[in-house]
This record gives sequence, C-alpha cells and structure tokens, in this order.
Amino acid sequence: MKLKKITAAALAGAMALSLAACGSSNSAAASTADASSTAESTTSETSGDKKLTVTWWGNQTRNERTIATLDLYAEQNSGVTFDPQVAEWADYWNKLATASAGKALPDIIQMDYKYLDQYIKNGLLTELTSYVEDGTLDVSNIDEGILNTGKGADGGLYAICIGENAPALVYNKTLLDENGITVKDNMTVDEFKALCKEVYEKTGYKSNYYYNQGENNLEYVLRAKDITLFEDGKLGAASADDFNQYFGVFEDGIKEGWMLPASSFAERNIGTIEQDPLVYGSDPANRSWCTFLWTNSLSAIQAAAPDSMELGITTWPSDNTQKSNYLKPGQFFCVSSDSKDPAEAAKVINFFTNSVDANKILLAERGVPASTEVADAIAPELDEGTQKGMTFIKDVIAPNCSQINVAPPEGTSEAINLLKQLEEQLCYGQITAQEASEQFFTQGNAFLAAKAG
Repeated sequence: MKLKKITAAALAGAMALSLAACGSSNSAAASTADASSTAESTTSETSGDKKLTVTWWGNQTRNERTIATLDLYAEQNSGVTFDPQVAEWADYWNKLATASAGKALPDIIQMDYKYLDQYIKNGLLTELTSYVEDGTLDVSNIDEGILNTGKGADGGLYAICIGENAPALVYNKTLLDENGITVKDNMTVDEFKALCKEVYEKTGYKSNYYYNQGENNLEYVLRAKDITLFEDGKLGAASADDFNQYFGVFEDGIKEGWMLPASSFAERNIGTIEQDPLVYGSDPANRSWCTFLWTNSLSAIQAAAPDSMELGITTWPSDNTQKSNYLKPGQFFCVSSDSKDPAEAAKVINFFTNSVDANKILLAERGVPASTEVADAIAPELDEGTQKGMTFIKDVIAPNCSQINVAPPEGTSEAINLLKQLEEQLCYGQITAQEASEQFFTQGNAFLAAKAG
C-alpha cells in the first residue's frame, strides 16, 4: 500500500488541529481524535519492518511532491513505510516543541536555518558525519559553503541542505509595463520608496514591505551597513538610530499613502502564498504591486497569480546589495535524536539529495538542489517560475553576494515578536519610526540579555 493511502488521515489530523481555533473545543477535540484513530488503523495496515515519521511545513504543492517522493522510496526499499506529519509554518514549530518535550520528535525533520543552532545546542539532532564517512550520505556534489551551513559550533554535521534559495522581490510586471514603469536590479532603499510612490500615483496599487515577517528584511538592510541583526547575545546595532531607515519605510509609506495599512492583513494568513496581497483580493487599495519572497517560492506565487499576470523578479532594496545579498539553504533535512533508526533516516535524506528520479518529482520546489549534478539533470524539466529563480540566482545573486550570517542564537523569538508588534503599531500610526527604533533597541536587547543570563 502506498503512502498516499495514509496521507488523507495524516492531513485530516493536521486540519483538525488547525480548525481547533475556529470551532468549539469539544467538536475540534472529537475531530482530532477521529483523525488520529483513522491514521493509526491505516498505518497499522501498512506496517513494515521500518516505519519512519517525516515532518515538514509548506503548501499543497510541496505536500503532494514530498509524499510522491516518499512513495517512490518505499517502492524501492521493501519494508519501509512512512508516517507524514504536515503543518503550516505558524503551527510547525509549536508542534515540534511539544514533540521534543515528550522525546517523540519525528525521525526526519525539515529544518529552517534560523532554528538550526537552537536544535543542535539542545541535543535534539543526530550528528551525521559517520553516515558521510560510511557512504550512506553522499555530499560530494554539494558546495562546501552550503554544506557547512548545516554544521554546528562543534564542527559536527547536523543538517543537509536540500535546496538553495535567495531573497527575491517579486512584482506585477504586467501592471508596471502597462503604466510605463520600469524596475531595476540592486535598488537602494530610497529608490525603492520612490518606485513605490510612482506605482501608487499611476495605478492605485500599494506596497508591502514584508510586513510582519520583517526580521529577514531588517537583517538584509543592516548587512549593507556591516551590522548583524543578532550578535553575541544582543542586537548587533550600536544604537537605535541603526534601525531608523528600516522603520522609516513603513512610516513614509503610511504618511504618503503608498504602503498597505495593517488592516489589509487582518483577514489574511500572513506568509500563506495564496493570500499574499500581490495575488489575492480585488480592491487595489488592499493589493500590492510587489512582495518579498524567496526564489523557491516563485513557482507557488506564479500558480496563485491570475493567468493574465506576468511576474518579474529583482533584488530586495539595499544601499549595498553586494553586502546584503546571500545564498541561503532553503531548507534542511535533519535526523532527530529521538529516531530509532537514524541510519535509515540518513538513507532517506540521501535519496532526497542525490536521486535524480526523486528530484524529478520534487522539481526544486524547496530551492535549487544542493547537488550540482542533480540540479543540472532536472533543469530542463522545471516550470517557468522555478527556472526563472535558478537563472536569477545564477546571473544576479551569485556574482554579487556575501556569506550568509551565522544562524541566530537561541532566545531571539521574543525580539522577533517585538519587531512584528512595532511594525503593526507603526502602520496604525500609534508610534513613530524613531520610537519604534528606540523600543526595538532597548526592549530587544533586554529580551536577549534575559535569555543569555
């Protein structure tokens, strides 16, 4: 029996959990219990010698492709079955935290760069060097710089990059072309603001400055000034003034009318591609001509866009894009320290990394394959959006970028949540950019100091 026959039960459980916030607690609990019992009974029908739990976050495209790839592995490796655990980004990390407290982490975990250091330091991941040395994991076609992003401070290898990506400003090229507006690569922050104003005056469409996901954008802007967002248990900025430029974009945009108000996001799931203001909504007052994404999201945003909309891609604004730009491990796969069969889990990760057949299913949805051999082999089969992202990385980012910052240390979540709150208050006109800068500098450092202490 293939994995897709148990997927409905697994996804039903995930849906029941997400619906718990919307319905009554009793009905949600009943739905979750029913889905869990269904999953258990269906999984027992397919039990083999080895059953591995695999977890990831993502959209429906990723879910379908990942499940199909696990199906293929199961077909080629008799006796291996999988239990998929899928969640949206907002819920994913809470579910992993609960699982780690119960020492029940999935065998294979999709990991983000920003959380890798925390999981390593808390002893939640299996060190993988021995599997490289015995040939279970083949990393020979992975760039050393990308491979090293999966290492901890102790030099051990804890994560394998399964896709490279880069920051990408995606925009409604059809709209801008129709109104004689051009976009250039490597815009400064002031040039971006001037472009936003021009688009608004000519089209009525507003701008989104990565609202409520801003730590990535703030980090990008600071890199132009040789400032690291988080450094040595504190904010890397020397003073609150270092944040004025970032917060000032929101303030100027709200005052001049070209920035989407916070109310535009009230009914959206922020970070969900299908509800991004670039592609979702009918009123230009609540639509954006651009969105801040990553190159591995191009296929998904193109699929969500109207057929009549051609998308363009350029760099995020920065006063020095050579310093700000970087190549990022799109996602990692890790083996948890709770896995009962880490060797088989490592084999599965190797399959995702080095199997051309597997990657003809995955089609670079998580980013450009880390294996150069695999990337070359599947390039002709990629859709237009993914090919556009690969070309953008090759021609625009790679020749003009710097080393990615080290992963942020444990304890940054409070500072990131503070940043989101300040953006919201700023966009509602409750505080000024200067006040936001001062509060982020003072309170953000206090949060980090408390964690370090």
